[in-house]
Amino acid sequence: MGIEDRKKREKKMLEEIRIQQIQNAAKEIFIRKGFNSATMEEIAKKAELSPATIYLYFKNKDELYASLNLITLEYLYTQVEAVYANRSLSCEEKIIGFKDALYRTYQYKPVILKIIFHLQLNEGLLSLSQELLDKLNGVSQLVMEMIAAVYKEGVEKGIFIPGHKNAHADILWAVFTGLILWEDAKKQLNPKKDFLKSTLDRAFDIFLRGIKVI
Repeated sequence: MGIEDRKKREKKMLEEIRIQQIQNAAKEIFIRKGFNSATMEEIAKKAELSPATIYLYFKNKDELYASLNLITLEYLYTQVEAVYANRSLSCEEKIIGFKDALYRTYQYKPVILKIIFHLQLNEGLLSLSQELLDKLNGVSQLVMEMIAAVYKEGVEKGIFIPGHKNAHADILWAVFTGLILWEDAKKQLNPKKDFLKSTLDRAFDIFLRGIKVI
């Protein structure tokens, strides 16, 4: 390896370290203060970098915010893909497996996952770079395609009632998203209450019963 190649590799490694440093600091600030109250200056201070350095890697707070979402979505993809690729599971078992994969992702990064849902509900996506937006959409699409494919397989085997595969994937995702946001809202009033797991189990049981051929 020549000197020029080594310098390029070292520069890339430094950039990766700084990006992770910024993301770790941002995650802590976002969790502690919330997205609206957090500032890039506070994140820079926490990361022990200048604000100008932060802006070299992320053009605005929304983009930094979304980069954390991508990490969580990639984790979700690995969890869903493990269920999807398991040939020993029936279509019905895979639907339940998807539910467990979604819940594991929530446990992995509960605050960041809620950030993803809120980001989807506001105009934050409009301020992202096309590259980051493409990555977010790409991972999300892969997850939804696997869920839709299992439903389609169930229809072909006569297990599930016929219907649009993507619509059923959307419904499953909407059930999960809605319950996360609803349970989070209830916890604001009473932090001791946490019925997410039991409610999620019940919701997916109802969903599965609804799509099965009688």
